[in-house]
Amino acid sequence: MDQIKMLQTHANITMLVTMGLEVKMRVIQKFSIASLFMWAVPIAILYAFNNNLLPGTSNLSPHSLTLVSGFLAVISVNIVIAFYIYLAMREPADKHEPDPKFLAEAKASINQSTGDAQQSSQPLKKQQ
Repeated sequence: MDQIKMLQTHANITMLVTMGLEVKMRVIQKFSIASLFMWAVPIAILYAFNNNLLPGTSNLSPHSLTLVSGFLAVISVNIVIAFYIYLAMREPADKHEPDPKFLAEAKASINQSTGDAQQSSQPLKKQQ
């Protein structure tokens, strides 16, 4: 009976670790794609403006061309960042629950440290 319980516990731990890795991989994938677009889109905009690939850009003065292409490149980065934030906000909050064992250890540590602080303050009161 104990072996069955141990195998079930091991299976549960393996499932949790696998689920955690899947979530982390999705987050890393979204971050990587957003980072790629934050580099690629502004460079593509600057390239398109500087090589007259967009209609009407050949009529602009060099000063105007620089201003418009730079402005659009900056706006494109902000759009990518806003989209990444939107995707992050859409993720379910229940996927990111802290480990109960970690919480229990943290609470015990806090309780222990407050107990130590109370004990260390008692000798000071006696000396005064």
